[in-house]
Amino acid sequence: MLFPKNILAQTIIDLCYKKGLKNVVISPGSRNAPLTLGFINNNFFKTYSIVDERSAAFFALGISQQTKLPTILVCTSGSALLNYYPAISEAYFSNIPLIVLSADRPSKFLNIGDGQTINQKNVFRNNIGYSTELVDYKKSFFKFFFNFSKNNNFRINKAINISLEKNTPVHINIPLSEPLYELVKNKTVETHNVKRKSVFRGNVNFKNLKNKWFLSIKKIVLIGVLNPNSLSKKTILNLANDPSVLVLTENTSNVHHTSFYNKIDHLIASLNQNQISKFKPDILVSIGGMIISKKIKNLFRDFNKVEHWHVGTNKALNTYFSLKKHVNVDVNIFFDRIYATKNKTISKYQSYWDNIVEIRSIKHKSYLSTLEFCDFKIYEAILSSLPSDSILHLSNSSTIRYSQLFDINHSINVFCNRGTSGIDGSTSTAIGASVVSNKQTTIITGDLSFFYDNNALWNSYIPSNFRIIIINNKGGGIFKILTTKNDTEDFENYFETKHSLLANNLSKMHDLEYYQADSLANLKSSLIQFYKISKKPKILEVVSNNKNNHKLLLNYFNNLQ
Repeated sequence: MLFPKNILAQTIIDLCYKKGLKNVVISPGSRNAPLTLGFINNNFFKTYSIVDERSAAFFALGISQQTKLPTILVCTSGSALLNYYPAISEAYFSNIPLIVLSADRPSKFLNIGDGQTINQKNVFRNNIGYSTELVDYKKSFFKFFFNFSKNNNFRINKAINISLEKNTPVHINIPLSEPLYELVKNKTVETHNVKRKSVFRGNVNFKNLKNKWFLSIKKIVLIGVLNPNSLSKKTILNLANDPSVLVLTENTSNVHHTSFYNKIDHLIASLNQNQISKFKPDILVSIGGMIISKKIKNLFRDFNKVEHWHVGTNKALNTYFSLKKHVNVDVNIFFDRIYATKNKTISKYQSYWDNIVEIRSIKHKSYLSTLEFCDFKIYEAILSSLPSDSILHLSNSSTIRYSQLFDINHSINVFCNRGTSGIDGSTSTAIGASVVSNKQTTIITGDLSFFYDNNALWNSYIPSNFRIIIINNKGGGIFKILTTKNDTEDFENYFETKHSLLANNLSKMHDLEYYQADSLANLKSSLIQFYKISKKPKILEVVSNNKNNHKLLLNYFNNLQ
């Protein structure tokens, strides 16, 4: 095995190895050559080369999302590092670990007009779990070398341990002196691996919480973004069997039970004032990450004085302006303790809303049966066609919102970049996730999101069972839903951004199989072929007219009343 001659590169690579961080995503450059050579010459690491740093960072995020371990990102100096920012902010707000290793020039070259040089230290300061900069021993006197080496060792350990403990991105900036490409046969540094500390959770007064819980006859458990299998069967059954509890989920919650309700907007969009009063809970318990439904956010904010507890070891966000407690323990431990006794609350809260849900479901089916080829029918056909026991990624904007109006096969794991909810990087994330998963992976994306992130296809790692479905309605259709002032030329140019692009040439350039559908019959027949085993990844582009989609969606909610 060969090692980089550079001491800093040796140190950080050795500590990544000792901490078991296997996946490394590298973007080409010169200043990062010692890091690149060190990682690719060590067979322990699985390395990926991706040119576009923005895509590379989302690709790494997808890997971490599936492995639950930090993925290492390596880039050269200068603006290359800034291209990581969208994915880093997504990881920060989604509690996904990443280790960002940025090569830098020694400090004497900063702010003197040297090429590919910016102020990289702490550049992500507002959206990062931890940042540090290593010290280049060449700037120090030799007698202080060992002190600098010890200091760097401490900083690297601290950064990686924070990422592991808090599921957050961290940034290590590394000034690297020339020569950059030299390798040696033996290591010249010894590193010390500082083990992770067990994360301390605060004391919880379960007695007071249990008293409040069982005295309350109306409780809502609202589950946001959550990894599959996060809730135990025991927790699910305890909640389902409590008549005073209404459990609201979204497709990204990855939690299922026949008594849980996963179409939130479907339920609350058309409630009258009397029903809203009945809906208002005594206690709101939030679990997991971000909530998609804007309607539920606004409703709980209007309630104002609902007692909100966030349960779980992730960040507690005051989304509804009424957060009273962060119960910083594992969700399953919390509900095990709550339901440890045979206490039971007498309530008709759950049964009342079960009846409302049943009526809504009948109206939902009735309305869809009247529609012809439109976005509503497209999502209905696609979501019902997904292979069982597969992985589904959803892009943001219209895609994630339409998907919340349908049931998805419970064997399918659903993911979406909801930390910052941007349209950038959805395809790159899905591809990154697919390379470390043995499951069939599909992404459903809108046209703007797909074309914005088309460099996601510029790599050689896309598995043959990866599938991309593009809903191409020739513009940002969601903006028509957000405002009634949507029939002017300025609106089309600056909000909807109408276009005539198709993905067939991109598919050809990147050697993907391509299908196109422009009718419901064509779509259903294409889906049958689309999931069949092949030697190449596939794209299915569904071309629709977006002229009336917004009206049909608004009519849908009116029809539920």
